[in-house]
Amino acid sequence: MKGQSVNLCPMCSGKKKDGTATFTVDLKDTVVVVRDVPASVCSLCGNEWINDDVAEDLEAIIDDAKKRQHVVEVTRFRKTA
Repeated sequence: MKGQSVNLCPMCSGKKKDGTATFTVDLKDTVVVVRDVPASVCSLCGNEWINDDVAEDLEAIIDDAKKRQHVVEVTRFRKTA
């Protein structure tokens, strides 16, 4: 029963399915857009969730973007480790 609740959206009770999301962060001097981020996406309301492993990879991607000091950087998700 517990496994079923993991697949339900806490916002609308829709079913969460594997998909992708676009992650955007505004760092004051830089805006970073990461496309094709693996996520669970609600089939009803469209809310997106990422797991901890993906979040760690996003942090590494954002750190790399900060070092390049571009005003806007658009990239695709990639595993960093």
